[in-house]
Formats: sequence, structure tokens, C-alpha cells
Amino acid sequence: MRHRIVVLGAGYAGAFAAGNLARRLSADDVEITVVNAAPDFVERMRMHQLATGHPVGLRALADLFAGTGIAVRVARVTGLDPERRTVAVTGEGGDAELGYDTLLYALGSTVERHDVPGVAEHAFDVTGLPSALRLRERLAELAAGASVLVVGEGLTGIETATEIAEARPDLKVALAARGELGDRLSPKARRHLRASFARFGIAVHEHTAVAAVEPGRALAADGRVLPADATVWTAGFAVQPLAAASGLEVAADGRIAVDRTMRSVSHPEVYVVGDSAHAVGVNGRPLPMSCATAGLTAGQATAAIIARLTGRDVQVSALKYYGNHISLGTHDAIVQMVDAEVRAKSWYLGGRSAARFKSGVIKGAGWTIAHPTYGLPKRKHRLAAAPTRPSVRSAA
Repeated sequence: MRHRIVVLGAGYAGAFAAGNLARRLSADDVEITVVNAAPDFVERMRMHQLATGHPVGLRALADLFAGTGIAVRVARVTGLDPERRTVAVTGEGGDAELGYDTLLYALGSTVERHDVPGVAEHAFDVTGLPSALRLRERLAELAAGASVLVVGEGLTGIETATEIAEARPDLKVALAARGELGDRLSPKARRHLRASFARFGIAVHEHTAVAAVEPGRALAADGRVLPADATVWTAGFAVQPLAAASGLEVAADGRIAVDRTMRSVSHPEVYVVGDSAHAVGVNGRPLPMSCATAGLTAGQATAAIIARLTGRDVQVSALKYYGNHISLGTHDAIVQMVDAEVRAKSWYLGGRSAARFKSGVIKGAGWTIAHPTYGLPKRKHRLAAAPTRPSVRSAA
């Protein structure tokens, strides 16, 4: 009987991991099933562009994984029982239960509403395809002079605000920041960011916590009223409660606690990648929810799964966060490198060169997903004849 690997989620981390496993493990020994709520791979890093009218092509998962031996199940995960090693799903074929020997959990994250009244009912976000399309429709409805308020000064908020301002210069775009705009950037990069906001005419409300969202406006905690014909909520990300409800050990924020090889600390047959993983980097701090984390954790998890199944030593790679790349519209961007303590280094790259770098990152990630078995080895790894306990060896 073949070893059953079930991958939950086909975002950047899940799709990359599934392709990597199929590329390196023999189909005679393993069967890989990818479960995803939507039939297409969605380039989440481009959702703010999709919302402002840019064409963002969708890739059907069935086409991406054609010829790889990976089975695609379009369904929503409704339950997880790690003791019985089963996953409950619901889709076009109705309710079903999938058994697994190894589970790769890659369900990602969604918008964090912070229990702010009115966000769920009145705000928009860009965390997924349906929500980005909803914002796109709303922006198309707005007449010249209408106001758009982006809440959140993180990378998503900055990219969304500048993208909207560039695409719709006839709108009044503003950003509400709990702290100061660009406070995590180096002084030079911060000046570049502020100059870009000034060029786009984006108003910035610093030290402003939004306490409620209502039709046509948002209310700040200090009592101010912020006009908003459309409020875009980008104030952080949250994971689904599924993992905590299943009995998997989770951190305070709901992310699944993993060891250095992305293996669940409570259930060794479960591996976790991407935003769902509470993975501690080389600096002793949890990795942030980001596209960079997706690549780091997916590479480590697949290496560990393959090693343990084939009786090899588990190589441990460095989980090091190197920096951020932030688009500022189509032709401008910032690449900010960070040190071991995730503090901004003095050097940064800005302008068109940074924009080309950012574009290259997005294209490279998309190409990798679109070619899951690129570099297919002539001879794939076979599973060990008997279970082994390989050692863990650092490659950092």
C-alpha cells in the first residue's frame, strides 16, 4: 500500500511543497492529494493589483499538476482528526473523509479583524480572490472625488494604498496607521516611502486606531471621523481556528507549533508550512506571515518528509528572514534588507530597479508553481523498506 500524503491548501507554500514531493518521491511508493477550496492557484502577492484592474491570470490546479501524479480535490476543509489521521472535507461531491499517513498543513491565513465593529459588514480586503474581486467592483463604482481609506501601515496596506492611488488618481486615498508610516524601514527608505505617498497625494493619519467601520466612514478611537466611501482593511492576518480545534498544539496566535523541521510538536505525522506555521527563525523569533516564510518553511518541510520516508538524515536549513520588498505602484518599490534581529539595515534599493526586482520575485514564484516537476530527477527516491530514525543535521 502506498504512503498517503495529503496537502491541505494550494497557495504558494502548499503548491510548491506538493510539486517538490512529487518531483522527488516515487509514485510507486506514495500517493499525493492536494485539497484546496478553489480550483485555481491564486497569486496572493498580486491581489492588490487585481483589485485595481490589472489582469492577473488564474492557473487551474488540475492543469498545473497534470502529469505529476498529484490528485487535486476541490473542497473545503471542515475538520481535522489527527488522532485518527483523517480530514473532513466538503465540495461538489458532498461531504467526505480523507485518510492520510503524512499531512502537510498549508491553509494559510485570512484577514485579522481584531473584533472591530463593522469590519466584517462594511470593509474590503485583498487576502484572497473573492475579496479582491469584491473590492475591484467597489472601486469601479466610485465616482471621481470619492474617498478610499486603507487601514493598516504594514506591507499590504502600503502596497494597496499606492496601487489604488496610481490606478485611480481621481480618488481621495488615505491610510490610517496605528504608528508611524514606514517606522520599520531605514531612514532613507522611510523618506523614499513618504515621498512616494506625497507624489500620489495619499493622506496619512498616523497614530490612528480605527475603532469602528460604518457605511461611508470609519471612526477613530480618539473620536475623529475618517471619510471612507470604501474602507480597505489590511490590519494584519489571522489563521483559521481549525488547527486549535483539532487538538494540535498551537501558539497564542493559533499558528501550529512546529519543531525545527516544520513537524508538529504534538503530532509527528503532521507538517506545517506557510502562514499556519509557528516557526522560530535563527534569531529565536517566530517568522512573520509572508511570502518569504512560505518558501523557507515549504523547502524545509519537504526536505524533512523526504528524508524521514527514505531513511536519510534530515538536513536543517537556516530559517533566516532577509528583508522586505514593497511595491509602490507599477514603477516604484522599496527593497529593505534586515539584520539578524530583523532591524532595517541602512542600505536599501528604491525606484524602478526595486520595482523590477519585486516584479522578478513575483514572476519567479509564479513560474515555480507553474512548473512543479521542473528538474525532475532521472531516478526518484524510494521509500525505506523499514521505518528508521534518521538524525537531524544542520546545514546552516
